[in-house]
Amino acid sequence: MYAGAGYSDWEIGDVDVFYHEGVYHLFHLIIPNHDYIAHAVSRDGISWKRVKNALFVGDPGEWDDDMLWTMHVSRNGDGFQMYYTGLRRSDRGASQQIGKAISDDLLNWSKVVTMEPVTPIPPHYETKDDSPRLWTSFRDPFAYVHEGSQYLLVCARNARGPVSRRGCVALLKLSGDRVDYLPPLIYPRVYDDLECPCIFKFHERYYLVGSIREDIKVRYWISDKFDGEYRSFHSDILLPQGNYAARVMWDGTQYLVYNFYFTDRQVNSLRVLPPPKQLDVDGRGRLVLKSFYRWNQMSLNQITQEDFPEVHQLLENDSAEKLITPNKWTFRSISGYEIFHFRKPTGSLIWEGTLTMEGLGKFGLVIDVDAEGNGYYFPFDLVNGFVQIRTWGFNPANNKQNFIFNNIQSNLFPVNDDLSFRFRLIRYGNYIELSIDGIVKLTLMDYTFNGDSIGIYSASSTISLSDSLIRTLHDPRSEYASQEASSVDQ
Repeated sequence: MYAGAGYSDWEIGDVDVFYHEGVYHLFHLIIPNHDYIAHAVSRDGISWKRVKNALFVGDPGEWDDDMLWTMHVSRNGDGFQMYYTGLRRSDRGASQQIGKAISDDLLNWSKVVTMEPVTPIPPHYETKDDSPRLWTSFRDPFAYVHEGSQYLLVCARNARGPVSRRGCVALLKLSGDRVDYLPPLIYPRVYDDLECPCIFKFHERYYLVGSIREDIKVRYWISDKFDGEYRSFHSDILLPQGNYAARVMWDGTQYLVYNFYFTDRQVNSLRVLPPPKQLDVDGRGRLVLKSFYRWNQMSLNQITQEDFPEVHQLLENDSAEKLITPNKWTFRSISGYEIFHFRKPTGSLIWEGTLTMEGLGKFGLVIDVDAEGNGYYFPFDLVNGFVQIRTWGFNPANNKQNFIFNNIQSNLFPVNDDLSFRFRLIRYGNYIELSIDGIVKLTLMDYTFNGDSIGIYSASSTISLSDSLIRTLHDPRSEYASQEASSVDQ
């Protein structure tokens, strides 16, 4: 994980990741100044170290002398190119424009000063002169090559429509110094902006991804052709709430999605870069998230269920009981809650197993629980196919409301006829990821609790755990970038 910390502990802004010769290169904005584009490197795609900064704002009077916003790095012949967003001081940032920089080695970047910055023009796109907001959206470029031609996708706004629903993805075709402004690649007529757009081809279909400020989620659309039309499924959410500014990249083996996470689901809050997720498609062509393949490579040790620590009943509920056999644990609470817990063998871990529910009632997983029951709770609804993560515990800061009960994130999942499913729960530093039957449903960062137990809770239910194991992981070196200068080889 990474937060790019300095004077502030949440300086990381929009991100872009490029993979080259075994190294992941992370480029990101610096919040709130936006005065340079930072660069960090990683061998595993999870732990990052800062290297030489990529670009700085221009000198006074230049078109990008105010702020630098979202960028995209891609191949440029034998070298590399970065399209980026710039703002000008003289118009107080009201006009967002697109510029270009080039590099031979991803470390040393030069702005292409001979290139005129790209700005929105009619008839397709809203400009500063005809914007009811008195400022333009024309940012977050993404370069894509289709049938030998290079295009730019840009977060823009349609020239017409309700003011709060003009958000679109502009499509520009680049031919040398010439820019052809094509109609929007997608104009859903729903959102104020479609931020950080990106596109990729997967299993003969094109997938268009965008981040939505209205509810702080990442959505996607699908088409059989590059130039559309793009449609959505009944659920178009790629990443659940709190995950934002997503970009998809290819690391030589898999499509990965990177993004930053707003820790309290508010746009002006602490931002952290969590580990990536892999992308796959189901039988209907819908995108699904899977755990990053490098997690298993990071495993230090494997503990099977029969060697788990002793299970205890935290709440001492007289109506609760447990039956422990080597490969199957059964828990029951007739009235009220009981938390069946055991000590974590390590701070960071991957816990997986099969949960089966018998009858009705409530149940879920718990992690980082202490002796008072404070911790993270994962309630599963096997009637409606609904899972949540909540922080639940004592609130010492408010004696008139002395409890914490916050639902942080939720998602849907298909329910099996036998009321049984396979789960995979990752706790790595302050990163939490939950998969159900191989599909990531919850992915977030949180800093509320750090108890030493994990387990299962039951409320008027009977639940069994079988075929379970725990993979131990090393704790993160730091959730912030190393402040020491480094080279890519490190």
